[in-house]
This record gives sequence, C-alpha cells and structure tokens, in this order.
Amino acid sequence: MSGNIKNKTQNRSYPRSTVKKIIKGHSGKNVGRNVDALVYIDYVLFIQELMRNASRKARASGEKRIAARDIRKVTMSSLRKFKG
Repeated sequence: MSGNIKNKTQNRSYPRSTVKKIIKGHSGKNVGRNVDALVYIDYVLFIQELMRNASRKARASGEKRIAARDIRKVTMSSLRKFKG
C-alpha cells in the first residue's frame, strides 16, 4: 500500500509515519510494511466497541448522552475483548 489509507467512515487519511513512530517507540523494534495499517484498524474497532458499550450503559441508566463515567465503566470490559 502506498500513501495514506482512507478511513471509510471519516474519509480522511491518518498519518502513517506518526503511527509507525509511535509503534516503534513503544516496541523498540522496526515496524513491518503494513503494520501501521493493522494497528490503526484495531484502534478504530476498539474505539467503536468502547463507544457502543458506553452508549448501552448510558441508555440503561436513562441518560440521553454518553458521559465520561459511562466510558470509564466499560473501558476494562472493552479492553478484555481486544486483549491479544
């Protein structure tokens, strides 16, 4: 893949070089060719799952908006689903 990968929902590119630098900084290893794309996709899926769970939690407590407390309450369960 060359250039930037498009996010289908936002129709905007993400900064590939920045993502690669972050991954390399945390892992201390060189990053493969399309690793940044896979990490970005996993990140987007995690955020979608987190917001879906927070939305359910907010609706269950009778709220119309998602608050920070709703996100905090579902963060650990969402993280467990993405643990690899």
